[in-house]
Amino acid sequence: MDLDGNSLLASLLVGLVGTAFFMYGRKQGRFPHMFVGAVLVVYPYFVSNVALMAGIGVALVAALWGATRVGL
Repeated sequence: MDLDGNSLLASLLVGLVGTAFFMYGRKQGRFPHMFVGAVLVVYPYFVSNVALMAGIGVALVAALWGATRVGL
């Protein structure tokens, strides 16, 4: 992992959003929210590019939104 300040801040932000999704999913019994939350917490360890990290995070949240709209 790169120790650049921007990547550390971005990974912290993505991890916080993932933690919130995971806690919400666990409380409401929603598996898709728990899964996306866990992925959001873990994947910043493997991606050091800030733009790629943000893109993956937005794609995961958009996929969760779409899955929720469909009824999963």
